[in-house]
Amino acid sequence: MATKIRLARGGSKKRPHYSIVAADSRMARDGRFLEKLGTYNPLLPKDSEDRVKMDVERVQHWLAQGAQPTDRIARFLEAAGLREKAKRANTQKAQPGKKAQERATAKAAKAEAATAE
Repeated sequence: MATKIRLARGGSKKRPHYSIVAADSRMARDGRFLEKLGTYNPLLPKDSEDRVKMDVERVQHWLAQGAQPTDRIARFLEAAGLREKAKRANTQKAQPGKKAQERATAKAAKAEAATAE
């Protein structure tokens, strides 16, 4: 069975509250889970101790059993010191597209030529 440690959403509309659960990867996000391991409340300030609560021993147990944490849970584990910080792919989403970059270089070359004259 492919087991994951992931978030299950609860709470009302625009007031999210998540449970950290160990679940079969084939089950729905908010569906059946094997064990509740903690909670995550994104509405609390980032420095609040109550923002993320985990039963560390049970999380380590599930990791030893081969459970794979999702990206968000992996970040929580890194912050708690249970997992070494992973190198993440820094996507270049902030960069303009290929055509826009070509236009920008053409515009810069044209402005440089105008100042050189």
